[in-house]
Amino acid sequence: MNTDILIVGGGAVGLTSAITLLEAGYRVTLLERGSLGQEASWAGGGIMSPLCSWDYQDAVTRLAHRSMAMFPGTAESLHQSTGIDPEYQRSGMLVLPPFDTDAALNWCGQRQFPVQTVNVADYLPGQDSLGLLLPEVAQVRNPRLLRALRKRVEMLGGVILEQHEVLNFLHHDSRISALQTTRGEFSADVYVITAGAWSKQLLGEHALQLNVKPIRGQILLLKFNAPPFQNILLKKDLYLIPRRDGHVLLGSTLEDVGFDKSITQIARDSLLGRVREIFPAWKNVEPIKHWAGFRPGSPDNIPTIARHPHFANLYANTGHFRYGVTMSLASAELLRNEIENRPQPIPVEEYRWR
Repeated sequence: MNTDILIVGGGAVGLTSAITLLEAGYRVTLLERGSLGQEASWAGGGIMSPLCSWDYQDAVTRLAHRSMAMFPGTAESLHQSTGIDPEYQRSGMLVLPPFDTDAALNWCGQRQFPVQTVNVADYLPGQDSLGLLLPEVAQVRNPRLLRALRKRVEMLGGVILEQHEVLNFLHHDSRISALQTTRGEFSADVYVITAGAWSKQLLGEHALQLNVKPIRGQILLLKFNAPPFQNILLKKDLYLIPRRDGHVLLGSTLEDVGFDKSITQIARDSLLGRVREIFPAWKNVEPIKHWAGFRPGSPDNIPTIARHPHFANLYANTGHFRYGVTMSLASAELLRNEIENRPQPIPVEEYRWR
């Protein structure tokens, strides 16, 4: 197969798209405006699930849960082939009150997704309340996953070009003919936009109704001598993710502030205040790191994975909002099928380019 594919954007979605297409026999070049995997994919927590699936539309959960089912095998394969352990683990997620018990149990029951009503005190001593345990929810260590994905792309013969910012789309009739970048022009048979929060800005007038914008999220990193608990914890939209080495990620904010990656004292104080309500003994625990990233915000968290309405060789795989890493494997599968005009494994109408 001699088809050349040019992918623009080097986060988890771009890298998994590259791997899927390389494994299918395509020649793939990936262009990244900055450094590979250093934006939303790196900044996020790595929870392999929508926070509460019953709160989302089916278009989100069907894609996320298909991808979630693919991750155990992919993580193991990446570890074996690259020598880099993404630290995929089924740590389970403990949902603390308040929550909609009926909605949660009905959603999980209809889809045979394991859920248990538990006494929180059995998991967090001193917390006397009922919670929901989702034992199948997993996590990955984002930076390690991205390093493994990059190495796999390179092992498969993919070309990665960093510090290549796309400036313009050159086109003739109904086809893109080349991309003009800060390092010259690049041409291919097929072009794929996986540029996350920058996708609409990148496409300019060609974005049409693609409604993707940056939503800032701030995260704090805590450090303990050993993990203070075993499960991911979720209370409303506050999550705590325990790592194997005693680090705990605490997040996250949702801020519509454009491309402003500043970290703020307000966010820091708010996140710490909320976690200290759960763990009063942590009143003197201070974060060792504080960072922000740009989620590719989209209406209802629904991504666009489709061919462009006007250009036959231009595709998008973007707008995954909070769940780019979670959805990445299934999104790459849908993208390949879209390019090859093959039947899709799930309904895809909601992911069309409007």
